Order: sequence, then C-alpha cells, then structure tokens
Amino acid sequence: MFEPDIVGLGIANVDVVIRLEHMPRWEDPGLASSFTLADGGPAGTACAVAAMLGARAGFVDTVGNDEMAAIKLGSLERAGVDLSRMVQREGPEDHVVIVYVQEKTGERCFSFVQGFLSQPVRPEELDRDYLTSARYLHLDSTHGDAALQAACWMHEEGKTVVLDAAATNQPVPAPMRALVAETDVLICGSGFGSMLTGHEDLWQAGRAILDIGPRIVVQTEGVDGSYTVSADEEFHTPAFEVDVVDTTGAGDVFHGAYLVGLVRGWDLRRIATFSSAVSAIHCTVLGNRKGIPSIEEVETFLRERS
Repeated sequence: MFEPDIVGLGIANVDVVIRLEHMPRWEDPGLASSFTLADGGPAGTACAVAAMLGARAGFVDTVGNDEMAAIKLGSLERAGVDLSRMVQREGPEDHVVIVYVQEKTGERCFSFVQGFLSQPVRPEELDRDYLTSARYLHLDSTHGDAALQAACWMHEEGKTVVLDAAATNQPVPAPMRALVAETDVLICGSGFGSMLTGHEDLWQAGRAILDIGPRIVVQTEGVDGSYTVSADEEFHTPAFEVDVVDTTGAGDVFHGAYLVGLVRGWDLRRIATFSSAVSAIHCTVLGNRKGIPSIEEVETFLRERS
C-alpha cells in the first residue's frame, strides 16, 4: 500500500508556454522566439517537485478524458506522483492555460481556457483515509469546500496542513479566510498578508496571521526573496541571482521544495534557503516544471554561492 508523505489537493494544468518580445496584436502578431507544452498548477507542480526531490507524494484533482488530460496525467506520473484518487470528469480537460512569457524579463501573462475550474472536487468525492495517511496535506485554495473538509480531517488526526495562497491586491474572501484558519504552514504570495490583515509591514502582517491559525507564515516576494515568521523566529531569505528565462511556476516550485524540507525535518532557515535555490534554478529554463534539479545539484548550487 502506498503511504504518502504528502498529499496535494488542488489543480494541475497543461500550460501552453509561448516566449515572445511583445504581446500579439491583430495588426502586429509578431514572432514567438520559443514554444513549449509544459505542466502547471500550484498544488500539482508542488507535488511533482516534491516527488522529483525524493518525497512520496500523492495528488487529487479532477481530470477529463481527452488528449490534454492524458498529457496532464502523464507528466505527474513521470514525476512519481500517485494519482490513484484523481476524480474523473466526462469531457475535455478544462485545466488548460496559455502562458505568454516576456523574453527579456521572464515575466508572464496567463489566458485561461473557458470552463477553467468549473467542476471542482466535491467533499463526498474525497477518500479520507488516503488523505489522512499523509503527514502533510498541501492545498492551493481551489476545490474550496473539499479543501476545507480535508483540512479539518487532517487536524482531527493530528496532521499538518500547508496552504499556498496566491499573490493578490484584492480583499481576501471569507472562504479563503476560513481556510487560512485551518492551516498550519501558510506560504503566500506578495500582497496576501497585507490584504488578509490590513498591515502593510510584512513582519506585522506575519505576526497577525499567527493569531488567525497558522504557526508558520512565509511570504514570497519574487526577486526580494521570502520572509518567514513563526512564534520562535523571524527572518528574511534573499533570492539567488540567476539568468532568468521564465518565472512561470517559480512559487509553485518553491512550495514543492518547502514540503521536502518539512518532510526531512530541517529547520526553517535551511528550508527557506533550499526552496529559494530550487526555485532559482528552475527559472533558468522555459516551462513550469522544467529544469527541476536533483538534491545533489541544489547542494552544489548552494556551495558555489557559499
């Protein structure tokens, strides 16, 4: 019987990645400098990265029955992720994203296929025993009702919930606030902490979030690195400088590496540095799950940068 360290409940995408100098216009479509069919999705990518780095990972999401669905499943399977609890949906795969990458900066813009996330996993479709067999549940805020139910089950079993909260400049809705309250380790993007708490200062926002429920808060700030707040310590981890090709999925890769650090029982500073290194290496290659290094390659990267 497969005994996972981590189970992810969230989305996995098929990403159509196009690298170009400027966005196409009807009168000037321009040329794409490169193109790839890649794999994305916050929780899906995090679980794939964790498995590639040696953790036992399972993943739960919906999946269609067309060629895109087969591509989505194949990518996760090749990474070593257990997909035995995926939820089948009739019809085409709806988790498909067009990703435009600015070739000079690596910044990107997303176009979602119509119907994206229109058929979420429902609580009654979850396997409680499978989810709670893992030490860590990783969520990305999709499949809202199912995610909240799964988090509650994990806490009833004394297990740990990790939440990926995306960057935002909008007020945090009530369902997301409820999910944060059921989270142990919150890894959030730029702006989330201030939108959740009303504090612009990252350290103040982190402390305020600890009062909501999480015991560890990590806010990622792109080229400015990450900021960690817990009851015992607060620290900043700088980002590594690399020749950026594509930043797509950098945060998702960070989360997957962070899960590996948690599974291995590392201290928070080591986990943050390791995650930053894995994410930086990933950004040197085009495509969301491309260029994921081995543990040995990460250690070499870190030694070279002292």
